[in-house]
Amino acid sequence: MHNLFPMKKRTFHFSGKPVQYYFDASFDALKNIVPVTSAVIITDENVFQAHKKKFKGWSTIVLKPGEQYKVQQTVDVVIDQLIELGADRQTTLIGVGGGVITDITGYVASIYMRGIAVGFVPTSLLAMVDASIGGKNGIDVGVYKNMVGVIRQPNFLLFDTSFLKSLPLTEWQNGFAEIIKHAAIKDAALIKQLESHTLASYKKDLSLTAKLVERNVMIKTKVVLADEFEKADRKLLNFGHTLGHALENSYELSHGQAISIGMTYAAVISEQLINFKSRNALVALLEKYGLPTYASFNVSKAVTILQKDKKKTKDAVHYILLEKLGKGVIHTIPFATLEKILKGIQS
Repeated sequence: MHNLFPMKKRTFHFSGKPVQYYFDASFDALKNIVPVTSAVIITDENVFQAHKKKFKGWSTIVLKPGEQYKVQQTVDVVIDQLIELGADRQTTLIGVGGGVITDITGYVASIYMRGIAVGFVPTSLLAMVDASIGGKNGIDVGVYKNMVGVIRQPNFLLFDTSFLKSLPLTEWQNGFAEIIKHAAIKDAALIKQLESHTLASYKKDLSLTAKLVERNVMIKTKVVLADEFEKADRKLLNFGHTLGHALENSYELSHGQAISIGMTYAAVISEQLINFKSRNALVALLEKYGLPTYASFNVSKAVTILQKDKKKTKDAVHYILLEKLGKGVIHTIPFATLEKILKGIQS
């Protein structure tokens, strides 16, 4: 392997295999990690058009962008193209894109020929700090998010923050929803840092953003290392996602918008059930980063969708609440109680 300096390489040992993380990396270093001749890149039209030169020489499958394409039909199309390209068990799939691309690529890699190697080059802030990490990959079924999927770690992750230069503002906001989530459940000092900066300051200074990405990658990685298959603490990463997922596809919200609304309501529920005292501070931080907070939605419809949620047990759901900023806790709430609280907030 070539010298990858000044790239920072770190190895983390998950249950299935070691995963290499390449921080402060350049996309050009990819050919030193995976031979071009034995790789197939999966990306979307937006990323491909914005970074066409980077893909020169690589076998590339280009998909339509958007959550609405994170479905079985797309998986079938990708598999047909892999067969056509002659992909075999020695092939490495590389997902270059946002969360939808890393989800589809990871899922296809886990089922094609009963499983082939996979790596990710996340290109959105959301994918860098959240979606590409931890091995959860899957597809949606109707309004139900990630209903089909696997937990299977990638072989590597390459973080090249120069991709963020082409990112629209809404995508920066999406990423900050997950960053604020990490801070809320695990890192009170990060809350303070986010309060003292602005989205504009991170956007302007990519070296500052690179440090922020690494800090968030480490928060999530530590949680996943301790509980890879979500039996305990990994559930904390679902803060804002329980209600958020129920709203996301029903109301055509972006992931960040849905999660932000979910965190807002989780903060109110935390206030009511476990005496959380910093709801206003959390809501103010979300709004500072351009994210929606309180919203009008059909509570009964949302609770009906929640009853099909992966995090439920019979008549209740594992809900992530906040004891204080920086400390998330898992709380089991009966659906009837949840509906009553949400209707109370809405009225």
